[in-house]
Amino acid sequence: MKYFLFRWMTVVAALFFGTMLLPGGSITVQSGDGWAVALPLGEGHAKAMALLEGKTGRLLFGVNPDRCLPMASTTKIMTALLTLEQPWLDTSFVVDAAAIQVEGSSMGLKEGDIVTLRTLAAGMLLASGNDAANAAAVAIDGSLSEFAKRMNRRAAEIGMENTSFVTPSGLDDENHYSTARDMGMLACAALANPDFASLCSASTLRLSYGNPPYDRWLQNHNRLLREYDGAIGVKTGYTKKSGRCLVSAAQRDGTLLVFVTLGASDDWNLHKQALDQGFAALSQYEVSDFLSQDISVPVTGGTRSAVTVSPQEETLLSLTAEERGRVEVELFLPSVVYAPVSEGETLGEMTLTLDGQQLAQVSMVAQQNSPEKPQEKKKLWDWLKWW
Repeated sequence: MKYFLFRWMTVVAALFFGTMLLPGGSITVQSGDGWAVALPLGEGHAKAMALLEGKTGRLLFGVNPDRCLPMASTTKIMTALLTLEQPWLDTSFVVDAAAIQVEGSSMGLKEGDIVTLRTLAAGMLLASGNDAANAAAVAIDGSLSEFAKRMNRRAAEIGMENTSFVTPSGLDDENHYSTARDMGMLACAALANPDFASLCSASTLRLSYGNPPYDRWLQNHNRLLREYDGAIGVKTGYTKKSGRCLVSAAQRDGTLLVFVTLGASDDWNLHKQALDQGFAALSQYEVSDFLSQDISVPVTGGTRSAVTVSPQEETLLSLTAEERGRVEVELFLPSVVYAPVSEGETLGEMTLTLDGQQLAQVSMVAQQNSPEKPQEKKKLWDWLKWW
């Protein structure tokens, strides 16, 4: 079957981008290369920051987004995600006594405690338990070093090009580092896991562990869950070397944003400002908004000569006005179809991209029926003429 390709590009932008520090402490980034949001720095500027659209993971704004820095306990985003991906998530086991002997924040594990991986993941995301991270790593891979290999393999799959994991907890190590962009990409991937999203968005959670297990409550260290409308996580972090690190996410009216700061002095207020600016800059568009005309496919042997096609479902895209003008649309449809054609039948697909990155791919379906034409019966005279 032959296919033809439609392509639209509403506006082609060829703009150089630059940054300009304005009076009052705000940074403006001109459009181009995905830098689409003007963001106030306030007093809480960071060594690095990145604002990402959460569903596609594309960068909307950044300051040193690819600078390699220590990321402290935001590391536990990866550790918790890998923990929650295990098939024996709710199987009880006894924690490794050596693994839980670790400095820093803790969920209070003791030798002989009975836990599940789900409980340990919750302990990482709410209480930032280094003991929980180590216990999960050893339970899954037998040692911290083997688990670190798993972390780095997963980072490569996600596309974290400037990240190196050494510890599951995020304690300082010379070879343990990431970037604001990479940590944002990690958060986007983690939030796509329903178990992770549920845990990191809980302000408080009742867990059962111990020997024998008993119920206790943990409170999430993330203040944004209580102070910012629409906040859904993700993870705090701090060491003396890294400074304050924070990966946050919020969702409003279907738009998901992820913001990362590494080494920020006033991260809570900075994140509130950044998320506000991001939501103000983005609007939602349906995929059908990008079709400038009705699209139809010719039908051979049917009661209709052509059927109209449209997206099977209205996927919503969150874009800035400038990005909206740079979206490319590709329609892959057959040059002709043969009857019968049924309403709702998939005849092709539609792909939307921005700067080469796929935003959405949806099926294109027929909007009408086109049954086969009925065969005409030959009269007696027609048969006689044939003879």
